[in-house]
Amino acid sequence: QVRLVESGGGLVQAGGSLEVTCAASGRIFSQTIMGWYRRAPGKQREFVATITSSGDTNYADSVKGRFTISRDNAKNTVSLHMTSLKPEDTAVYYCEVQGSWGLGIQVTVAA
Repeated sequence: QVRLVESGGGLVQAGGSLEVTCAASGRIFSQTIMGWYRRAPGKQREFVATITSSGDTNYADSVKGRFTISRDNAKNTVSLHMTSLKPEDTAVYYCEVQGSWGLGIQVTVAA
């Protein structure tokens, strides 16, 4: 069983930056992929970014060049650094590891 706790987030003006971090605990496999997803108001949850244990990353086209995913394998944390934020980035951001999900954390971008 994996437990995930997201932190960070909050309210930021358009064009600003924000970082969210997820701390994972429990039985986590060394080769596991860690990821971030988001659900905007009235929309389905969508993929944002993933990162492998060796640091290979994958991003949604909508965030490519603006968001950076990183992880600390020793601490079992994964972070998402978001820059040039847009109002359409407003969503609840969720961490995903080995099929387990965090409760999510709100990111609001004001126009």
